[in-house]
Amino acid sequence: LNPRKLDLRNREPSSPNQSSPLPQKMRPLDETETTVVFEKIYKFVGNNLKNIVENPSHEGPDPESGRYCFRLQKNRVYYVSESLVKRATNISRKNLVSLGTCIGKYTHVGSFHLNIMSLNLLAANAKHKVWLKPTAEMSFLYGNHVLKGGLGRITDSIVPGDGVVVFSMTDVPLGFGIAAKSTQDCRKLDPNGIVVLHQADIGEYLRDEDEL
Repeated sequence: LNPRKLDLRNREPSSPNQSSPLPQKMRPLDETETTVVFEKIYKFVGNNLKNIVENPSHEGPDPESGRYCFRLQKNRVYYVSESLVKRATNISRKNLVSLGTCIGKYTHVGSFHLNIMSLNLLAANAKHKVWLKPTAEMSFLYGNHVLKGGLGRITDSIVPGDGVVVFSMTDVPLGFGIAAKSTQDCRKLDPNGIVVLHQADIGEYLRDEDEL
Protein backbone atom coordinates (compact mmCIF):
# COMPACT_ATOMS: atom_id res chain seq x y z
CA LEU A 1 0.00 0.00 0.00
CA ASN A 2 1.40 3.36 -1.03
CA PRO A 3 0.04 6.17 1.18
CA ARG A 4 0.60 8.60 -1.68
CA LYS A 5 -1.89 6.77 -3.94
CA LEU A 6 -4.92 6.47 -1.66
CA ASP A 7 -8.15 8.21 -2.66
CA LEU A 8 -8.32 10.30 0.46
CA ARG A 9 -11.19 12.70 -0.20
CA ASN A 10 -9.27 15.16 1.94
CA ARG A 11 -7.24 16.95 -0.66
CA GLU A 12 -7.65 20.51 -1.75
CA PRO A 13 -5.62 21.88 -4.69
CA SER A 14 -2.66 23.96 -3.59
CA SER A 15 -2.89 27.61 -4.53
CA PRO A 16 0.28 29.20 -5.89
CA ASN A 17 -0.89 32.53 -4.46
CA GLN A 18 -1.51 31.17 -0.99
CA SER A 19 0.70 33.23 1.33
CA SER A 20 0.46 30.94 4.37
CA PRO A 21 0.34 27.11 4.46
CA LEU A 22 -1.59 27.20 7.74
CA PRO A 23 -4.66 29.46 7.40
CA GLN A 24 -6.95 30.10 10.35
CA LYS A 25 -10.07 28.51 8.89
CA MET A 26 -10.70 24.77 9.04
CA ARG A 27 -10.18 23.21 5.63
CA PRO A 28 -9.22 19.96 3.86
CA LEU A 29 -5.53 19.13 3.69
CA ASP A 30 -3.81 19.92 0.42
CA GLU A 31 -1.85 17.22 -1.42
CA THR A 32 1.49 17.93 0.24
CA GLU A 33 -0.02 18.11 3.73
CA THR A 34 -1.95 14.89 3.16
CA THR A 35 1.18 13.04 2.08
CA VAL A 36 3.12 14.22 5.14
CA VAL A 37 0.35 13.20 7.56
CA PHE A 38 -0.29 9.84 5.94
CA GLU A 39 3.36 8.88 5.75
CA LYS A 40 3.65 9.57 9.48
CA ILE A 41 0.59 7.41 10.28
CA TYR A 42 1.78 4.71 7.87
CA LYS A 43 4.94 4.30 9.95
CA PHE A 44 2.74 2.95 12.77
CA VAL A 45 -0.09 1.15 10.97
CA GLY A 46 1.34 0.03 7.62
CA ASN A 47 -1.32 -1.17 5.19
CA ASN A 48 -3.96 -0.66 7.88
CA LEU A 49 -3.86 2.99 6.84
CA LYS A 50 -6.55 2.03 4.35
CA ASN A 51 -8.84 1.06 7.24
CA ILE A 52 -8.42 4.51 8.77
CA VAL A 53 -9.16 6.30 5.51
CA GLU A 54 -12.14 4.13 4.55
CA ASN A 55 -13.55 3.65 8.06
CA PRO A 56 -17.35 4.14 7.82
CA SER A 57 -18.96 6.69 10.11
CA HIS A 58 -22.44 6.16 11.50
CA GLU A 59 -22.68 9.59 13.08
CA GLY A 60 -25.48 11.94 12.14
CA PRO A 61 -29.07 11.54 10.96
CA ASP A 62 -28.29 10.24 7.47
CA PRO A 63 -29.42 6.63 6.89
CA GLU A 64 -26.31 5.92 4.81
CA SER A 65 -23.01 5.56 6.62
CA GLY A 66 -20.57 8.36 5.89
CA ARG A 67 -16.79 8.55 5.94
CA TYR A 68 -14.11 10.06 8.09
CA CYS A 69 -11.85 12.77 6.76
CA PHE A 70 -8.93 14.94 7.83
CA ARG A 71 -9.20 18.67 8.40
CA LEU A 72 -6.66 21.37 9.21
CA GLN A 73 -7.28 24.31 11.51
CA LYS A 74 -4.40 26.63 12.33
CA ASN A 75 -1.57 24.11 12.72
CA ARG A 76 -3.64 21.17 14.03
CA VAL A 77 -4.92 18.17 12.07
CA TYR A 78 -8.28 16.65 13.00
CA TYR A 79 -9.79 13.24 12.21
CA VAL A 80 -13.53 13.81 11.96
CA SER A 81 -16.65 12.37 10.36
CA GLU A 82 -17.98 14.08 7.25
CA SER A 83 -21.37 14.32 8.94
CA LEU A 84 -19.90 16.35 11.79
CA VAL A 85 -18.06 18.59 9.35
CA LYS A 86 -21.35 19.37 7.58
CA ARG A 87 -23.12 20.18 10.83
CA ALA A 88 -20.25 22.40 11.95
CA THR A 89 -20.90 24.75 9.03
CA ASN A 90 -23.55 26.36 11.24
CA ILE A 91 -20.82 27.49 13.65
CA SER A 92 -18.91 30.67 12.87
CA ARG A 93 -15.20 30.23 12.30
CA LYS A 94 -14.23 32.44 15.23
CA ASN A 95 -16.29 30.27 17.59
CA LEU A 96 -15.04 26.90 16.31
CA VAL A 97 -12.34 25.69 18.71
CA SER A 98 -11.96 22.06 17.59
CA LEU A 99 -13.80 19.36 15.69
CA GLY A 100 -13.41 15.59 15.94
CA THR A 101 -10.10 14.24 17.27
CA CYS A 102 -6.92 16.28 17.02
CA ILE A 103 -4.28 13.72 15.99
CA GLY A 104 -1.28 16.00 15.66
CA LYS A 105 0.07 19.33 14.57
CA TYR A 106 2.53 21.00 12.23
CA THR A 107 5.57 22.79 13.60
CA HIS A 108 6.62 26.24 12.43
CA VAL A 109 9.06 24.59 10.00
CA GLY A 110 6.33 22.46 8.41
CA SER A 111 7.04 19.04 9.91
CA PHE A 112 4.13 17.04 11.35
CA HIS A 113 4.06 15.35 14.75
CA LEU A 114 1.42 12.92 16.01
CA ASN A 115 0.19 13.66 19.52
CA ILE A 116 -1.18 11.46 22.29
CA MET A 117 -4.76 12.02 21.14
CA SER A 118 -4.00 9.90 18.07
CA LEU A 119 -3.28 6.89 20.31
CA ASN A 120 -6.66 5.16 19.99
CA LEU A 121 -6.52 5.46 16.21
CA LEU A 122 -2.99 4.04 16.09
CA ALA A 123 -3.64 1.31 18.67
CA ALA A 124 -6.68 -0.03 16.82
CA ASN A 125 -4.64 -0.38 13.63
CA ALA A 126 -1.10 -0.92 14.95
CA LYS A 127 1.29 -3.03 12.92
CA HIS A 128 4.05 -3.17 15.55
CA LYS A 129 3.44 -3.48 19.29
CA VAL A 130 5.27 -3.91 22.56
CA TRP A 131 3.81 -4.78 25.96
CA LEU A 132 5.31 -3.47 29.19
CA LYS A 133 5.73 -5.31 32.45
CA PRO A 134 3.66 -3.68 35.24
CA THR A 135 6.86 -2.51 36.93
CA ALA A 136 7.87 -0.56 33.81
CA GLU A 137 4.59 1.22 33.12
CA MET A 138 5.12 4.18 35.46
CA SER A 139 8.52 4.97 34.01
CA PHE A 140 7.09 5.12 30.50
CA LEU A 141 4.14 7.23 31.67
CA TYR A 142 6.62 9.80 32.95
CA GLY A 143 8.09 10.18 29.48
CA ASN A 144 10.98 7.70 29.60
CA HIS A 145 12.09 5.31 26.87
CA VAL A 146 11.19 1.60 26.97
CA LEU A 147 14.10 -0.50 28.23
CA LYS A 148 14.70 -4.19 27.60
CA GLY A 149 14.25 -4.94 31.31
CA GLY A 150 10.69 -3.59 31.21
CA LEU A 151 9.69 -5.42 28.05
CA GLY A 152 7.00 -8.05 28.49
CA ARG A 153 6.29 -8.97 24.86
CA ILE A 154 7.12 -7.71 21.38
CA THR A 155 5.70 -8.44 17.94
CA ASP A 156 7.86 -10.06 15.28
CA SER A 157 9.58 -8.33 12.37
CA ILE A 158 10.14 -4.94 14.00
CA VAL A 159 13.13 -3.07 12.59
CA PRO A 160 14.78 0.12 13.88
CA GLY A 161 12.78 3.18 12.84
CA ASP A 162 9.38 1.46 12.85
CA GLY A 163 6.52 3.15 14.67
CA VAL A 164 5.56 1.10 17.73
CA VAL A 165 2.45 1.30 19.92
CA VAL A 166 3.08 0.57 23.61
CA PHE A 167 0.55 -1.46 25.63
CA SER A 168 0.22 -2.75 29.18
CA MET A 169 0.20 -6.52 29.63
CA THR A 170 -3.61 -6.24 29.83
CA ASP A 171 -3.72 -4.61 26.36
CA VAL A 172 -4.37 -1.05 27.53
CA PRO A 173 -2.75 1.43 25.09
CA LEU A 174 -0.18 3.53 26.97
CA GLY A 175 1.52 5.49 24.20
CA PHE A 176 3.79 5.13 21.22
CA GLY A 177 7.35 5.61 20.05
CA ILE A 178 10.01 4.63 17.53
CA ALA A 179 11.81 1.27 17.59
CA ALA A 180 15.48 1.61 18.54
CA LYS A 181 16.23 -2.10 18.07
CA SER A 182 14.88 -4.91 15.93
CA THR A 183 12.85 -7.75 17.43
CA GLN A 184 15.79 -10.06 16.93
CA ASP A 185 18.30 -7.71 18.58
CA CYS A 186 16.02 -7.26 21.60
CA ARG A 187 16.49 -10.90 22.55
CA LYS A 188 20.21 -10.37 23.24
CA LEU A 189 20.01 -6.79 24.50
CA ASP A 190 21.25 -5.70 27.91
CA PRO A 191 18.39 -5.03 30.41
CA ASN A 192 19.26 -1.32 30.36
CA GLY A 193 19.27 -1.13 26.57
CA ILE A 194 16.66 1.07 24.88
CA VAL A 195 14.03 -0.83 22.89
CA VAL A 196 11.60 1.98 22.03
CA LEU A 197 12.29 5.70 21.93
CA HIS A 198 9.45 7.50 23.69
CA GLN A 199 7.27 9.87 21.64
CA ALA A 200 3.97 10.15 23.52
CA ASP A 201 2.18 8.62 26.52
CA ILE A 202 -1.15 9.00 28.28
CA GLY A 203 0.53 10.70 31.23
CA GLU A 204 0.60 13.80 29.03
CA TYR A 205 -3.09 14.32 29.74
CA LEU A 206 -1.93 15.41 33.21
CA ARG A 207 1.56 16.74 32.49
CA ASP A 208 0.62 18.79 29.42
CA GLU A 209 -3.07 19.41 30.04
CA ASP A 210 -2.94 23.08 29.06
CA GLU A 211 -1.18 22.40 25.76
CA LEU A 212 -3.52 19.58 24.66
